[in-house]
Amino acid sequence: MKSSDHRTAPGARALLTGFGLLVIAVAAAVSFGAESVSLARVVSEPESLDRTIVLSARLPRVLLGVVSGGGLAAVGVAFQTLLRNPLAEPFILGVSGGAAFGATLAILFGLTALSVLGASLIPLAALAGGLTATAMVYAVARRSQAPSATSILLAGVVVNAIASAAITFLKTLVSAAKAQELLFWLIGFLDVPSPTALVSLAVYVGIGATILLVDAGRLNLLALGDDPARHLGVDVRALERRTFFACSLVVGGIVSITGLIGFIGLMVPHALRRLFGPDVRVILPASLLAGGGTLVLCDLVSRVLFRFLHTEPPVGAVTALIGGPLFLLLLGKRLQT
Repeated sequence: MKSSDHRTAPGARALLTGFGLLVIAVAAAVSFGAESVSLARVVSEPESLDRTIVLSARLPRVLLGVVSGGGLAAVGVAFQTLLRNPLAEPFILGVSGGAAFGATLAILFGLTALSVLGASLIPLAALAGGLTATAMVYAVARRSQAPSATSILLAGVVVNAIASAAITFLKTLVSAAKAQELLFWLIGFLDVPSPTALVSLAVYVGIGATILLVDAGRLNLLALGDDPARHLGVDVRALERRTFFACSLVVGGIVSITGLIGFIGLMVPHALRRLFGPDVRVILPASLLAGGGTLVLCDLVSRVLFRFLHTEPPVGAVTALIGGPLFLLLLGKRLQT
């Protein structure tokens, strides 16, 4: 019994930490912003302006941040474990860039109002782009029995460059107003989503995250290496395919609504791993909670800056300013080892 308690304690602490961060972030984001509101009036006065602001604007935006941040952090855990590289992250690996290219194609060809079997074509196009980018990085990584961090990161940089160049080319074919709209979207932002978009995103992220959670134990074994995992009964290739599909599903759904938001998948898993160890069964669910809280807090910073800058910086810029230096720090440490 003591041994079991010892194993489960880190999981409980990690979940409590992630849940606590999420609750604090949501409470702060609902309470503060460009306009001051009173939560007491929100609760006690159904017709008040404060209630309208919270329920119609802030809460949907906060929920979008919770779902998006949690999904990006969970994908970061999966990629880092699958590639055995703590620097792996959907933005850095080019998966987000590929998803953005797929969504950009769908938007430019006027497919925003179309659907297949009730599913919007924008997330589906982003999923196709993310899967293509993932396959390209995976092909490079599999060329070596022990792919190095450098080769994987270089593959991601190249894929990102290709996607960025393709998007830039497409922007030259549209009007200046449409190009400006695409530019803002590609930087990454959280806006007030429609109920349909929010529910659709929750379905995409929920399906992908469920696949990853079910496979968390197998991902733990895969971290030991392909051969040890195979000897322990893991179908390595099937696990890799499921993981890449789940990650692309999550990233595609998020990018189709928020644009490119980077480094959440790097910052959150790394911090949790430092605190609670590398067990994927612990870090993955905790990252779902903490990732949502982290992105909501970054978006709160963006909204509060409006008071001083009289403009609202995209949340993608905020996460890049925080996560970029962290990535350089981690990369420097790995190059020294």
